[in-house]
Amino acid sequence: MIEKALKGGKGYRAWLLFLLAVAAAGFLSYLHQWSHGLSITGLSRSVSWGLYIANFTFFVGVAASAVTVVLPYYLHSVKEFGKITILGEFLAVPAVIMSLLFIIVDLGRPDRAFNLILYPSPQSLLFWDMIALNGYLLLNLFIGWSTLDAEVKDEKPLPWVRFLILLSLPWAVSIHTVTAFIYQGLVARPLWHTPLWAPRFLASAFASGPALLILMSLLIRRITRFDPGCGAIQKVATIATYALLVNIFLLLVELFTTLYGGVPGDVVHLRYLFLGIDGHHALVPWIWLSMVLMGGSAGALLSTRLRRREGVLALICAAIIVGVWIDKGLGLVVPGFIPSPLGEITEYGPTLPEVLITTGIWAFGVLIITLLYRIAIYVKLQEAE
Repeated sequence: MIEKALKGGKGYRAWLLFLLAVAAAGFLSYLHQWSHGLSITGLSRSVSWGLYIANFTFFVGVAASAVTVVLPYYLHSVKEFGKITILGEFLAVPAVIMSLLFIIVDLGRPDRAFNLILYPSPQSLLFWDMIALNGYLLLNLFIGWSTLDAEVKDEKPLPWVRFLILLSLPWAVSIHTVTAFIYQGLVARPLWHTPLWAPRFLASAFASGPALLILMSLLIRRITRFDPGCGAIQKVATIATYALLVNIFLLLVELFTTLYGGVPGDVVHLRYLFLGIDGHHALVPWIWLSMVLMGGSAGALLSTRLRRREGVLALICAAIIVGVWIDKGLGLVVPGFIPSPLGEITEYGPTLPEVLITTGIWAFGVLIITLLYRIAIYVKLQEAE
């Protein structure tokens, strides 16, 4: 089946070459960072996490969202998800790979990541995060590939595949829960030290991941002969609707708890994020844009008439993705450092090398999903014939 991934017309080959070129540009920028260190980025002693960790957090959620189609199809036999489930499983693969790559480029000494393996510590959340992410990556690769291979041979999947599918369901929840715990465990950062992060991470993931899956499904319907199904797309849109509403509710609960409590050390981070402090307001327009996009998307999704119009649905899904990316990316990571525990304000802005490296990783992820979807679509079309 692998050879099918490289077969296609001139447009398809040009697309692959374009992605390779963008990924290569990102890799060259990373070599520049490797030789000069993180000093070429916008990171500092005060703000040690930025664009890389923001993308890491977002894509862990995208990977976890595969459970929103896997669970209904395999546990509740929702037949409408029969064609779209493989797309969700394969979407998780590049999402996890991209998450791991963003961790690597964020490390000044990437080789030290091997210390998690050489000197494992069960007390370390990073140790458990490594196990969760890599285990989930392998699970989705095995499940997706084995399922497709069985379809090619016109056979039922092997019995152990169903066991892996059932195992992947709690594993999907675990990868984003552990990621939330990494933030929640930092007592010195009041913005993150809240028990709501884990459920809010999952709610935002189950909104942005399905939104991305819907966009991919609509694009596949337009450029190929494969149709994931209108019913499946609408059901995934319903999942995204309720998940987004839960995410907004949890956000409001968190804002109320912090603002009503009025603890200065807690309120100051939200004040910087939403209003700015003493002329420092780099993130203010971004976070308000996120609020508008998420709130507007939730309102639009509640309208069944709007949701059934595919052009409008695509715009709504794009708004969800951008809104959630800002909210749980830069809107989460950077304000946790501003102000510092000593009250100092050092703002953060990504540099050109950071943007190029980030774009390169995005291109590499899109390249992987393009190849995987090419194989999946070929098998599904052969099965239909």
